[in-house]
Amino acid sequence: VQLVESGGALVQPGGSLRLSCAASGFTFSAYAMSWYRQAPGKERELVAIIYSTGGITVYADSVKGRFTISRDNAKNMVYLQMNSLKPEDTAMYYCNRYGPRASWGQGTQVTVSS
Repeated sequence: VQLVESGGALVQPGGSLRLSCAASGFTFSAYAMSWYRQAPGKERELVAIIYSTGGITVYADSVKGRFTISRDNAKNMVYLQMNSLKPEDTAMYYCNRYGPRASWGQGTQVTVSS
């Protein structure tokens, strides 16, 4: 199993980013997928979940209405569109399967700062 995140950057408050995650080594379409984040000195937290068909999504209260998770089962990709970014969104972002998690990838750094 391999998970490769990309798309992180330094962005100003109020800005937007789209994170991508390329998954391989398992039957992608059979699994719910999720995005997590970990800020310095804090525990990793669940940000969003998307179920296998993409029809059901769940968000942490802190990102609801600002972030959108999506997936492309044909490409084995999961995405996180992040709008109206805040300094408190600064963290390393990771994707993983939801439930039977795989080994963590290297993550992608999102920094929200003016």
